[in-house]
Amino acid sequence: MNKYVFETRMEVRDYECDIEGIVNNANYLHYTEHTRHLFLKECGLSFAEMHAKGVDAVVARMKLDFKTPLRCDDEFISRLWLEKEGIKYIFHQDIFRASDDALCFRGDITLVCLVNGRLGNSEDYDNAFREYIQSK
Repeated sequence: MNKYVFETRMEVRDYECDIEGIVNNANYLHYTEHTRHLFLKECGLSFAEMHAKGVDAVVARMKLDFKTPLRCDDEFISRLWLEKEGIKYIFHQDIFRASDDALCFRGDITLVCLVNGRLGNSEDYDNAFREYIQSK
């Protein structure tokens, strides 16, 4: 069963690679964050508008698995699916090399909302994600 609810394509840029010629591990966090931001836009949410309302979604935890390295000029597909546990949103994010669909990265990124500086639920996020949230 394909649980993915969103995907986007990107390409590795040369400055993202280390001396070994592979993508530096920190850049996978940028890829997953960009994917989440695009997903938010698709859901009709804007980080800037939510911040102006006093609601900030922040990363609380990351579990990261590096599988097959990406290299300069590789195209890749970043996919995600989403769960909610209590006040936590858990983004399950996988990155695949486009040329052969090899799994390169798997991450479980947990976000929580600060509402006017306090940990809490966001009705805006709940409503925007309602149709996308899945159970395990």
